[in-house]
Formats: sequence, structure tokens, C-alpha cells
Amino acid sequence: MDPVQEYVEAATFYKFSVSGTLSTIEINATLLPLSDPSLEPLQINILDYILGLADLTGELMRMAIGRISDGEVEFAQRICQIVRQIHRELFLVVPQVDDSYDMKSKMEVILQSVIKIENACFSVHVRGSEYIPLLGDDAPMSFLLGGADVE
Repeated sequence: MDPVQEYVEAATFYKFSVSGTLSTIEINATLLPLSDPSLEPLQINILDYILGLADLTGELMRMAIGRISDGEVEFAQRICQIVRQIHRELFLVVPQVDDSYDMKSKMEVILQSVIKIENACFSVHVRGSEYIPLLGDDAPMSFLLGGADVE
């Protein structure tokens, strides 16, 4: 992993965790053209930014799944919309910026993240509250977890 891309991923994830949005990202002001050979350590070119943003979607997917487990399905659906929008916008931009295998594989991973979130949200919708353990309920949900025998 490239440290600059990791920084972009961390900074955007922090911004989302604090504000719930990705609309204004302060690091946009530091973006450099791809041809700029700057040696400054935290100067971010457009490709590093895009690759870091692609990596962010995996963290957002994990956050969404965690929120579903906590019963916050609406928030998970909002995350899904954001990840879907990132995929849609990168799909339009990527051919203009980079044609590398790395970016193509990241685009596939983004799409897989969208599908995982959608499937989790759909499962909750179809199965309802039985899919999400009630908070504070001490009864095990499965005999695999050491609960009572199933009759």
C-alpha cells in the first residue's frame, strides 16, 4: 500500500466518521497534477487521491455492516448510497486518469462492497428484527453460541 493513498483513506474516513459526509475534504486543496514531481511528503496527486478514495469504500462497507449489527439500518443504507455514488463517479473519471490494473481491481472491490452492503440491508428488510439481535437480550440467538437446545 502506498502511504499517501493510506493517508487519503484515513483522512476521508475520519472526516466521514466525524461529520457523516464526504462533501468537503480539506486535502483537495493539496492535489497536484500527475506530472508534478514534487518531493513534499504530504503532497497528493490526483491518482493517489482517487486510489485512496477507492480504498475508503472498504472501510465504509465495514462501518455499514457494523451499523446494521447495531440496528442502524438507515445509516447503513446512507453509507451504501455514498459508496454507490463513489463507484459511479470513479467509473466516469477513471478512464481519463488511469488505465492500470490496480485501479480496475479497486473498482471491482468497490462494486463488491456495494453488493455486500445491499445484501446485508436487504436481509434485514426481509427477515426483520429476527436478523438483528435485540440489544440487551441475554438469550443466545443460536445453539452454536451455547444456547438452549433447539426443539
